[in-house]
Amino acid sequence: MTPELSLIVPTYNEADNIEALVSRVHETLASCCRYELIVVDDDSPDGTAEAARYLSSQYPVKVIVRRGERGLASAIAEGFGHAHGDVLGVMDADLKHPPEKIPDLLRYIRNGADVAIGSRYEPGGGTEKWTWQRQLVSRVARSLAHLLLPSSKKVSDPLSGFFLLRRKVIQGIELNPTGYKILLEVLVRGKARQVACIPYTFRGREAGDSKYGIREQVNYLRHLLRLLPADGGVRRFIKFCLVGSSGVLVNMGLLWLLTEVAGLFYLASAAIAIGASIINNFVLNDSWTFRDRRTPGMAARLMRFLKFNLVSAVGIGINMGILWSCTELLGVYYLLSNLFGIGAAMLWNFTANASWTWKPGSVTSSRHRIAQKLSTRVGA
Repeated sequence: MTPELSLIVPTYNEADNIEALVSRVHETLASCCRYELIVVDDDSPDGTAEAARYLSSQYPVKVIVRRGERGLASAIAEGFGHAHGDVLGVMDADLKHPPEKIPDLLRYIRNGADVAIGSRYEPGGGTEKWTWQRQLVSRVARSLAHLLLPSSKKVSDPLSGFFLLRRKVIQGIELNPTGYKILLEVLVRGKARQVACIPYTFRGREAGDSKYGIREQVNYLRHLLRLLPADGGVRRFIKFCLVGSSGVLVNMGLLWLLTEVAGLFYLASAAIAIGASIINNFVLNDSWTFRDRRTPGMAARLMRFLKFNLVSAVGIGINMGILWSCTELLGVYYLLSNLFGIGAAMLWNFTANASWTWKPGSVTSSRHRIAQKLSTRVGA
């Protein structure tokens, strides 16, 4: 019979873990769904594939061996190509991801989520046996993903290796991940509208050696850079910069006019010029740069304008501080000082406005709607 869930497990030298993993997965899933467990092995010299094949006589296990190729994310993509389920799942073989959480993820998928993610950063989630250095690296990597790839901001743990998704999310899409973070590829290139995150604790490895190292970190950075054009964040930033350039013309023109022609003190001129450029920038960003994120209605637009002004107020402080310090302390010509201030303020304004004023669709509303459906079903 066609399975509902195809669970992909990439392996390399996991012979010590494979039997415990398969047993726990079956104990967890046998009573709740039809499933297949697809082991994609990178030709492990320790006999991982042989051990998995032996288990296939007792459990619904399929084994694929890749030769001459290695990589966790590409192994998962290979597994997707051999899967028969309408729901695809991913987890590691080293028991860091608890199989007992899979039914929770599956319930969210059955109740409307396109992707259900096990998150270390949801309340109630966490990690075990991590040094502070590993914690720091993980948080920096997550922050980089949120900063550079706006599609990843809707989830608390875009680097999770433990998730389920509907087949339609990646149907017709070519996945070409680098390294070990295929979820980023799914979030950026896939067609997910509702994403749910549930907490879990990332366990310490029970047996075998970790594959985590400098090479994987470098591959992660390569993956981030390669996803930039596909995400749309670069195009949006270019639009924001073009709008900002029009604001620069308004700002610099008024600053010169009010200072040189009207005879105002340059700081007073700068304040007026900045105010005019803020209005110019809001109108253009709202109608062009972030048009796809607008909530209709005058009240919503006024709220965006208020947020934009609050963000810009901080930008003004950055702009004015650099203008004053460069002009008064360093002796730089005031127009050039103002240009420096505009550049620094623009970086701040884009980051804050993209994540707050025109905030992308949040996972929270989707998660709450799905949780409400679950509660209703349980109550019934």
